Amino acid sequence: KNPFEIQFNLLKNLINDNKNTIFGKKHNFSEFSENFTVENFQKNIPVRNYTELKPYIDRIRNGEQNVLWHSPVKWFAVSSGTTSDKSKYIPVSREALEDNHFRGGKDIIAVYANQYEDTKLVKSKSLVIGGSRQISMFKNSLYYGDLSAVIIDNLPVWSHLLRTPNKNVALLSKWEEKLEKMAEQTIEENVTSIMGVPSWTLVLFKRILEITGKNNIAEIWPDFELFIHGGVSFEPYRSIYKKILPPEKPMEANTYNNTAIAQFPSATRNRADAMTTPM
Repeated sequence: KNPFEIQFNLLKNLINDNKNTIFGKKHNFSEFSENFTVENFQKNIPVRNYTELKPYIDRIRNGEQNVLWHSPVKWFAVSSGTTSDKSKYIPVSREALEDNHFRGGKDIIAVYANQYEDTKLVKSKSLVIGGSRQISMFKNSLYYGDLSAVIIDNLPVWSHLLRTPNKNVALLSKWEEKLEKMAEQTIEENVTSIMGVPSWTLVLFKRILEITGKNNIAEIWPDFELFIHGGVSFEPYRSIYKKILPPEKPMEANTYNNTAIAQFPSATRNRADAMTTPM
């Protein structure tokens, strides 16, 4: 209801929390946090790209702490690549996991359950399709991998009771091996929702249909009702998915994987028409 005030106060708190970091001291966080304005923020912190931030990130990768963030950072999400580097290493703090990624997942379930009170999401399994880069170690007990792998490896214990495949399979690095084991494990589960990138999910769907000889996902998972996706545009895949998803009640929610924002249609609409627009 008050987006400007909330965003402003959040930014102000982030500045105050990190005023004693190396980055915070260099950019005078202490001084302008006392008289915080948007203008002061823009004056002290210029817009910059990854290459300009890379020296700070390299220091964290070498084991130095309190550089860009006030609490310990031991995880890095690896991007697919940039023009200046083969990959970007994005520091992921415990706060980022708890207040952003985990909370995003909880919010999606909460909003959806509020729209559809008869949902079976929390009474069965969610098929979670992670990335193909397994968790690896830097020196000094620092770890890196796909963002999805980082999230899966840090999920609370209780959440693994609601997801499939098991953690060992989800974090496999060889896609062909992972595909077969995911198909084997998930066919026998009662899957009601799926979280994954449309391209990877489609390959898995086709393999599962091939193994089972079925024509539609509803024939394998009759209670399936929600597909949560992100990473790439869903539009090139929409017509294909319409052929293999349950026609009477498929709901798909497009999320931006840094914020996990999902938009759901009104509960009065038929689920067959509930295709959301990418945000």
